[in-house]
Amino acid sequence: MISNFPLRQSCACAALLCSTLATAQETVVITGNPLRRERGAEAASTLSGDALAARRASTLGETLDGLPGVAASGFGPNSSRPVIRGLDGDRVRLLDNGSASIDASNLSVDHAGAIDPLVVARVEVLRGPAALQYGGNATGGVVNAVDNRIPRVAISGLAGRANVRLGGASHERSAAVVLDAGSANGLAWHADLVGRRSSDQRVPLHTPVVDGAALDRSERVRNSAAEGHSAALGAGWVGDSGFLGASVDTLRNQYGVTVEPDVHIRLQRDRLALAGERRFGSGFLRSLSVQGSSTRYRHQEVEGSGEVGTTFASRGQELRLELRHAPVAGLEGVWGLQSETLSFSALGEEAFVPSTHTRTQALFALEELPLAALTLSAGVRVEQARVSSVGDAAGTTTPRFGNAIGRQFQPLSYSLGARSDLKPGWQLLASLGHTERAPAYYELYANGVHMATAAYERGNPQQALEKSRHAELGLAWRSGAHSLKANVFETRFSNFIALDASGVDITIQGAAGGPPTVVPEYRFQGVKARLRGLELEGRARVLPGAVHVDLTASLDLLRGDNLSAQQSLPRVSPQRFRVGVEGGSASWQAGAELRHVARQSRVSANDMPTDGYTMLDLWARGKLLPDGRLGWFGKLGNAGNALGYNAVTVATVRGLVPLAGRALAVGLNARW
Repeated sequence: MISNFPLRQSCACAALLCSTLATAQETVVITGNPLRRERGAEAASTLSGDALAARRASTLGETLDGLPGVAASGFGPNSSRPVIRGLDGDRVRLLDNGSASIDASNLSVDHAGAIDPLVVARVEVLRGPAALQYGGNATGGVVNAVDNRIPRVAISGLAGRANVRLGGASHERSAAVVLDAGSANGLAWHADLVGRRSSDQRVPLHTPVVDGAALDRSERVRNSAAEGHSAALGAGWVGDSGFLGASVDTLRNQYGVTVEPDVHIRLQRDRLALAGERRFGSGFLRSLSVQGSSTRYRHQEVEGSGEVGTTFASRGQELRLELRHAPVAGLEGVWGLQSETLSFSALGEEAFVPSTHTRTQALFALEELPLAALTLSAGVRVEQARVSSVGDAAGTTTPRFGNAIGRQFQPLSYSLGARSDLKPGWQLLASLGHTERAPAYYELYANGVHMATAAYERGNPQQALEKSRHAELGLAWRSGAHSLKANVFETRFSNFIALDASGVDITIQGAAGGPPTVVPEYRFQGVKARLRGLELEGRARVLPGAVHVDLTASLDLLRGDNLSAQQSLPRVSPQRFRVGVEGGSASWQAGAELRHVARQSRVSANDMPTDGYTMLDLWARGKLLPDGRLGWFGKLGNAGNALGYNAVTVATVRGLVPLAGRALAVGLNARW
């Protein structure tokens, strides 16, 4: 990484980027902006249609990895969560159709997320704080997976899509079917079904490292096979004045744990969701929307003998209400309230967090004032959160969590922004804000060996609110098929809850008289911190016409500093540069992308540098029928079979999970 602000030693990359332009995604107009106005300079991206189909992977993190400002946590091919601008876990809000997606992926890197990319119709990504709408858990950003499980748009007759995928580094075999139907009286329904199976992931020849010891050289990520399926039903009424509906969905996933070669995880999530919106033609109240969900989640870690070692379970409910009002003295805005509850339990020999209860209530308001030359915006969110631990169970022989305890927090977040359309095609956006986040239950109460990361994780029950201030400047230009977009930002934390190695080793007594185990201690502790970076993206059409050719490129620069310890923050994504060419006609498209990830040398005191790598991806897709209702696609990932490691992966796991090796994936898709 670079020694000072990223611009200093990257002028050459920036010059190349500006000359070729960089990849630009569509602008988010829903998740990032409740007033649903397009903001080209906003740090946001959306994937849908062919763009999403080309990137679909088995996890949401892998699907989004490489978008501007977005990386992925890495624990093999089955559990990967988005990391936005160096922030992960409870600083990145995962939404399922705008409602909280409840699972245990924020607790541990080996816990898979509960959103299946195969049924998602669109993914919206907002980079940077979105705390006003979604709470301090969105300090880093928001990822919203959108499907039509609750019908929101009227259709007539039956429509659907299906796809089959084969190959890839994990030899994936998957199929998905999505059906939507509607009638003239406004009644509509939805159904989807997904099945997936994969083998141990193939990687370049490498030497796996466990607890500092080298194993035999291998071309596989051990114990990384998986099998899963999901299904959903939804129904509702859709009309000119709004919609009202409900859906139920279930997901089952079973996958291996790379760190423990004889352990696999059984994951189950069941969810009921309700949503509705009423639009008014006139009057002060323009629209009223409500959505709620109830989720039951269970995650069992199963030993090779078939015995369940540890069970993680959670139950969560969310209710969200938003009111949009008509302009008053030029001001137009959205007011809302949100309530969330989460009950979490961990039972078994590897439970490193006690059973907990979390309850959050919030009020928020966002207002915009259009003026002649610019539009001003402001917002505020007031929360009340209580996070309680039930402590050690009665009769515990080796107490670790102490007595029952509860903490109360009152986070306050606010922001100011301005947007100006400088001239046709150009837009400038600036924002300032303050965000507060209540500590998560594991940041407060964790105290035990986390086998998935081979570390002893210790929380701090006296942890204070996480507080940050941020500033961002965005500039965007678009002219036909050409575009360029730049965002520069800085976030300063007066209290950043960091998980980092303390330098202390903990000796754990072996079970049944076995030998003791020594693991490093990782502590959740508050530090002063700073994150700053630059994101550039765009596109240039160099050959217009029936057969067109586009050049694309993107550049991500990010630096994270632990100001208290005068060292780098742990697991920060290094400099990334991508350049590609794509083209085609109405019946086929093809492209190549070269991505370079620099060596990450700026690491915390108890971490090791991660070498850089360069990989080449090739892809193509086309139509098998003239109307496009049946098509094919293929992708050759990592064509040079380059060996690479993810610097965002926790150090105790990184040496076991190289990035995927050279592999061909093919598939068919149909729509009607």
